Amino acid sequence: MERKRITSIDLLRGVVMIIMALDHTRDYFHAGAFVNDPTDLHKTTLILFLTRWITHFCAPVFILLAGTSAFISGQRKTKKELSLFLLKRGIWLIFLELTILNFGWYFNIHFSFVNLQVIWVLGACMVFLSGLIYLPGKIILITGLVLVVGHNLLDNCHVSGNGLAAFAWSILHERHSFEFGSTNINITYPLLPWVGWMALGYCLGNLFAPGFNGGIRKGILICLSSASIVLFIILRCINTYGDPAPWSRQSSTVFSVLSFINVTKYPPSLDYLLITGGIALLFLAFTENLSNRITKIISVYGRVPMLYYLIHIYFIHLLAIPAVVIAGYQWTDMAAFTKGLHAEPKLKLYGYNLGIVYLVWITVVISLYPLCKWYDAYKMKHKEKWWPGYL
Repeated sequence: MERKRITSIDLLRGVVMIIMALDHTRDYFHAGAFVNDPTDLHKTTLILFLTRWITHFCAPVFILLAGTSAFISGQRKTKKELSLFLLKRGIWLIFLELTILNFGWYFNIHFSFVNLQVIWVLGACMVFLSGLIYLPGKIILITGLVLVVGHNLLDNCHVSGNGLAAFAWSILHERHSFEFGSTNINITYPLLPWVGWMALGYCLGNLFAPGFNGGIRKGILICLSSASIVLFIILRCINTYGDPAPWSRQSSTVFSVLSFINVTKYPPSLDYLLITGGIALLFLAFTENLSNRITKIISVYGRVPMLYYLIHIYFIHLLAIPAVVIAGYQWTDMAAFTKGLHAEPKLKLYGYNLGIVYLVWITVVISLYPLCKWYDAYKMKHKEKWWPGYL
């Protein structure tokens, strides 16, 4: 008998995929996106900060649920089959990041700028998980906890220079850029905490195993969520460990709260993973039996995340070309980026208000629904085919 999909997982993944498009739309359309950090409390506004902050949930949810989905998939495979699938899919995702996605972000045929972002780290984590799954479940859990809880102990460890040692350390734990000849490589998503996070997601999959009582699952998820959020609050109040950027009192109560929740994403701090993961677990606990027209629509995006991710980057970037022309620039100013999306001085004055950003975002999400729905139906109808598992 075929196992029924866990609809809350598809729904949560769908929600974060939709939210993710908001951040990427802001990247290409918002005035100031090319020069200012929206979480800089000295330059931001409440709505701009929250527009960016809400998208902090995307990467941790995406990677956590990838681990959970790996465990669920493993219920239908042998350990060797699951390991081989994770290894091959991980390598494939890294390839996509370096080629198709990199071009989609920058439209630079010379690939002079390479940004290792969420798909790269998702793939790399799968490669590591392909080996971790051979360990006992308790060891996988302990490994995940050690990496997630303890990696901030390494925040003051640095390797200077542009050499192999510095590059290797950056791959593991420190966001940094390197120049190798005419190519600039920017490491946005270091590995260590994300490997631990996917390992915890894999352990979380035990709660969704066939036959696991739904009521008990909900209770455990609520307990885990509560513990995560309470620990986040305690650590932020102590303000000495859990995030390299401590919070501080601001000129107003609202901005003091923003400072409190303004956690570090690159690499993801313990505080960052506690608050985003805690809320994500709470969402899973209360949406398992939620089903209506809206949730069914949102879940479509969650069942085809890679196709959606690939297409939405190209779609948003292509829409930005006429947008930059309307703003009085050359269409070529929105292509051939050589130092990353946010490092182009010629576009310092380009951009639109948040109202336009939200309008474009909604247009993108709605426009992609028919394609996502078609591909979702195709996958459901052709489960015998192997290649949809890689897209």
